[in-house]
Amino acid sequence: MLEKYFKIFLDGYYGYWNYLTSEILYPSWHNYFYWLLGLSIGVWLLEIIFPWRKDRPLFRKDFWLDAFYMFFNFFLFSLILYNSISNVFVEAFNDFLGLFGVTNLVAIEVNSWPVWGQFLLMFLVADFIQWNVHRLLHYVPWLWEFHKVHHSVEQMGFAAHLRYHWMETIVYKSIQYIPLAMIGFGLDDFFVLHIVTILIGHLNHANVKISYGPLKYILNNPIMHTWHHAKHLPEGSHGVNYGISLSLWDYLFGTAYIPNDGKDEPLGFENIEEFPHSFWSQITYPWLKKKK
Repeated sequence: MLEKYFKIFLDGYYGYWNYLTSEILYPSWHNYFYWLLGLSIGVWLLEIIFPWRKDRPLFRKDFWLDAFYMFFNFFLFSLILYNSISNVFVEAFNDFLGLFGVTNLVAIEVNSWPVWGQFLLMFLVADFIQWNVHRLLHYVPWLWEFHKVHHSVEQMGFAAHLRYHWMETIVYKSIQYIPLAMIGFGLDDFFVLHIVTILIGHLNHANVKISYGPLKYILNNPIMHTWHHAKHLPEGSHGVNYGISLSLWDYLFGTAYIPNDGKDEPLGFENIEEFPHSFWSQITYPWLKKKK
């Protein structure tokens, strides 16, 4: 059994390395690497042409740090560790279920649905799970220490979208795995959804002013998300505006908060000036802080 898991672990490295080199060397329409690059450049151009905060330099504070986070969290983390370990976890979890005679987690079969119906269900379910996980990151003290990395952004810009601690990937993916598997969604189903959520996430963090009119009650937007990052929140609040792609959940569950457009609102958290500024010091912060 251990030999099987070890082989899966090693195959995960070889498999992801081959995938990543193929992504970079052979561009295609089904290619995360170039979609991320293209969307990032496109939203950055929007920031340059239609800046909301017009006093921002071309390369805002921590621009290059955030750019590195984008590629680390999207690709390098999977290559270094996540892909191999997650493959082992999935196999071990399936083996555990097999002990009880469970060979198929699917409870709702959606393959016969129209494509638009599958996409809509996947979008709503995934976003609602992420909204709840996001709340946990704010409410649970030890998770908040990891989430502080994302909230250490002091100037909004598209690349701030993917400045987050790698532990968040593990938390999000672990909690999402079972409910999404029970609906019968496989990894291949997530390509279009992932591209859409990247675009929305980039825009939410971008230095552009978009409110979407009446659709602001459904879609998250830069004004709403600015207040999620605000340094000064309502007294006693752990956070507001937890929406990832959709603002809908915040309006439904009473966590929406937009007192004004937040253009000049200070961002961050209490004592942010004491938070480390380099990549390595930020990702080691949650553990080193506890030892002090």
